[in-house]
Amino acid sequence: MTILDLGVPTVPGTSDTTGTTTPADRPDDARLTDRYGRVATDLRVSLTDRCNLRCTYCMPAEGLDWMPTEEALTDDEVVRLVRVAVEHLGVQEIRFTGGEPLLRRGLEDIVAATAALDPRPDTSVTTNGLGLTKRAGRLAAAGLDRVNVSLDTLRPERFAEITRRDRLGDVLDGLAAARDAGLGPIKINTVLMPGLNDDEAPDLLGWALAEGYELRIIEQMPLDAGHSWQRDRMITAEQILDSLRTRFSLRPDPAERGGAPAERFLVDGWERPGGGPARVGVIASVTRPFCGTCDRTRLTADGQVRTCLFARSENDLRSLLRGGGTDDEIATAWRVAMWGKKPGHGIDDPGFLQPDRPMSAIGG
Repeated sequence: MTILDLGVPTVPGTSDTTGTTTPADRPDDARLTDRYGRVATDLRVSLTDRCNLRCTYCMPAEGLDWMPTEEALTDDEVVRLVRVAVEHLGVQEIRFTGGEPLLRRGLEDIVAATAALDPRPDTSVTTNGLGLTKRAGRLAAAGLDRVNVSLDTLRPERFAEITRRDRLGDVLDGLAAARDAGLGPIKINTVLMPGLNDDEAPDLLGWALAEGYELRIIEQMPLDAGHSWQRDRMITAEQILDSLRTRFSLRPDPAERGGAPAERFLVDGWERPGGGPARVGVIASVTRPFCGTCDRTRLTADGQVRTCLFARSENDLRSLLRGGGTDDEIATAWRVAMWGKKPGHGIDDPGFLQPDRPMSAIGG
């Protein structure tokens, strides 16, 4: 059965049994379309807001007020919403995030259920890497395709300063375990901060190339818990590329970017394991926004749909789920939510306000 066979007809200007009003201008389309012609095929699922690191740009040293257990989706509820997304809405990629998703005890079961869906989605996890040494093999056996690991420095003292934990060796061991388990291509997500690790971009790229990982350097975004982000204090994409080019020759990747957040560059003189040119990516959400090609929809750990990482409003699927809503009703509510997606994140707008939730509660 294809996604076209699973469409739920809508009647313009009426309300379904859940009270969700179908906009009169929304086409009869089973997919997660919006008013600007974008189609969401990539679902980011936050499994928890908890984390075992305390990165300075994300949360305070004492942590945050974690979500009460009863508010978080159960494993079965997560799997059901993922199934609706894949079977009813045409989602093709599922990435599990947090907080730190490896803190979720049922992660392997969730991954296995996701990988068993038809059509089978691409599955990945974004993690800080601390739990990979023990779980990489089990995750691969469950059907996980690949991992992204957040790592901002290769220097132990800096790692401890940034994360407030002395665990760099554990992350590196976890990366090796993921590689041994075949969870590739492994991507490294790095945030550069002025006066802290902004001199490390060439070292990180050299290390990633030698290890067979793909480095992606991310502009710091206004998603910190303390709302202290300042645009004039962030390291921009231009600065990142200038730094990398002090040691490496880069040229734009001619491959179609599509909805990928990373602008990719080929690294002359280097090849990926197994052949093909090595690449480095820059995710410039602030200075080079890619909202026009965004293909993502987001689900928080408590079952709220977010149409954008920077959205200040959410649509509640958990209440519909726990209130006895059918798969068709959930799919319709999700479609309506995505139809209201804004054209861009608005960071450059004078009235821009950060989301109330920090990154750890939204999901990466």
